[in-house]
Amino acid sequence: MNNASSILVFSLSGFSTTVNYRITLFSLTLLCYGLILVVNISLILTIILDQNLHEPMYIFLCNLCINGLYGTAAFYPKFAFDLLSDIHVISYVGCFMQVFVIYSYATIDFSILALMAYDRYVAICRPLVYHSVMSVRRIAALISLSWLVPLCCEVVVITLTSKLTLCGTTIEKLYCENWSIVKIACSSTTANNIVGLIIISFYCGHVLFIVLSYVRLVNSALKSKEGRRKFTQTCVPHLLCLLNVTAALLFDTMYSRYGSASSVSQNVKNFMAIQFLLMPPLLNPVIYGLILTKIQCRVTALWMKTGQGVKLRLKV
Repeated sequence: MNNASSILVFSLSGFSTTVNYRITLFSLTLLCYGLILVVNISLILTIILDQNLHEPMYIFLCNLCINGLYGTAAFYPKFAFDLLSDIHVISYVGCFMQVFVIYSYATIDFSILALMAYDRYVAICRPLVYHSVMSVRRIAALISLSWLVPLCCEVVVITLTSKLTLCGTTIEKLYCENWSIVKIACSSTTANNIVGLIIISFYCGHVLFIVLSYVRLVNSALKSKEGRRKFTQTCVPHLLCLLNVTAALLFDTMYSRYGSASSVSQNVKNFMAIQFLLMPPLLNPVIYGLILTKIQCRVTALWMKTGQGVKLRLKV
């Protein structure tokens, strides 16, 4: 990293509008992060501990929740600390680590959602070959790729950004974001632009794949009552999760690259910048937990057993 010796810290200017509400925002942040931990860990434990849920769709859902914990861990603890601090800075290395984790989390989310769409397509459109197509070996390979490819993409992005000569240290956000670092560079950013657009196009391809899968799914589901039931139970929550993460990321990415600094207030920019770290990790497990009957029953049973265990220990 060429700039490591000259730049030790970055300042985060997005906190300039939070000074008057720091205690309120800190309390909400703790509440939100606590809820994210509870709902995601509950769903992960439910799927791991219940043999009846060791099916492809639930395994993909488990990975979606693990990814939610992975991504939010890079944001919430630092964000909560900064809310109570008078100085909002992050180290050079810490900044690049935050970029790596947060944006690999976002791309892994799209990869897993694409796998879930493929799983639903095979289950509804090709039910007779479902178990042979979605074998244990293939599932393991697909899950490995859904993590490895995004991580490799982010390694390339971080490597290119770390080689830039930077002429500033102010990042106009609440956290470190790759394009915000690129914008303060005074060396050529052509390679960063090209690679960034390739990666964005690649993951837009994921969204297109999911949409095309659902066109086929809708056509197939309308043909039978059982198909409609399967579609409503397992595909509707998936579509809600996709819409959730796509809308949040699309605004953040497009505004970071092409938005005018004065066109939107700092408070609005702050909210939109953290939306994909707030809504998907919190809502994804809740959406699936409420709509999927199997998950709902198992989570309820898990909490009842936990409650009974606590009562027995208190009696003793």
